[in-house]
Amino acid sequence: MAMPLRQTIRVATYLFDQKVIKRRDKFPLIVELEPLYACNLKCEGCGKIQHPAGVLKQRMPVAQAVGAVLESGAPMVSIAGGEPLMHPQIDEIVRQLVERRKYVFLCTNAMLLRKKIHKFKPSPYFAFAVHIDGLRERHDESVAKEGVFDEAVEAIKEAQRRGFRVTTNSTFFNTDTPQTVVEVLNFLNDELKVDEMMISPAYAYEKAPDQEHFLGVEQTRELFKKAFAGGNRRRWRFNHSPLFLDFLEGKADFPCTAWGIPNYSLFGWQRPCYLMADGYVPTYRQLIEETDWEKYGRGKDPRCDNCMAHCGYEPTAVLATMGSLKESLRAARETASGSRG
Repeated sequence: MAMPLRQTIRVATYLFDQKVIKRRDKFPLIVELEPLYACNLKCEGCGKIQHPAGVLKQRMPVAQAVGAVLESGAPMVSIAGGEPLMHPQIDEIVRQLVERRKYVFLCTNAMLLRKKIHKFKPSPYFAFAVHIDGLRERHDESVAKEGVFDEAVEAIKEAQRRGFRVTTNSTFFNTDTPQTVVEVLNFLNDELKVDEMMISPAYAYEKAPDQEHFLGVEQTRELFKKAFAGGNRRRWRFNHSPLFLDFLEGKADFPCTAWGIPNYSLFGWQRPCYLMADGYVPTYRQLIEETDWEKYGRGKDPRCDNCMAHCGYEPTAVLATMGSLKESLRAARETASGSRG
């Protein structure tokens, strides 16, 4: 685990305040903010860009985007989409959130990163999160465009030269093998030396063009169990709790905590999670208080049966870690060994 120590302390303090001091049952760990749906790529596994042209032209106002994050009270925000760098005021959204000491991860395919990077300033509260699904051939196939991998690599190097924190986000499908997982994570960890890596099995979006290559639960467990073997898991700088990594390789199992990483988009707060759209509400309070959370999860909703995505299970892992002295000490050891300050 490679989360910076300052961020680790901030998040731990927040969790203690929410759970122990304020005794809240539901609270956000991180907000998924989508200030637009437009994108400059058409990834086969994406379920976020299949909207009418009128919706794809919309851009969320700065005040609305920042206000939603503040309304939730979450200490962290992941800005996604669509491609956030296509938003003309994305730098202002980031600036205002960083000013309020929110940890901001700007998710990007990096096609516009070198062109727009001058609009941003390095900060311990800010990181670019570049999407990399594999090495050159696999990644370019995943995003349906040649040259994207090479541009992303050059953009990562440029961001590093300018002093930015750079993380990556890799999604894996049933066309992946333990070897392809190892190859891309070794490249990101050892050659590019990114600060942190996030991984997730692909979720079967109902509107995704490609419906044939999503992983089932047992396939996911087998894939990561083999990829993590031989000391790889301990060596790689993941931005995940140890328990979530246990979950991915089948060493632990627990229910989804859909409210832990709520999604706010052009339509409002999305029910029940980032991956499923069962309606929207205008306020965070309505999302938490009026959503029937008990009807979602594996064995309850068939759409959840093969999901092992971090947006549902990482919050469960974090809360389980907090409730166990053994797991808390384990997480602290891994943070200390992998932290970059």
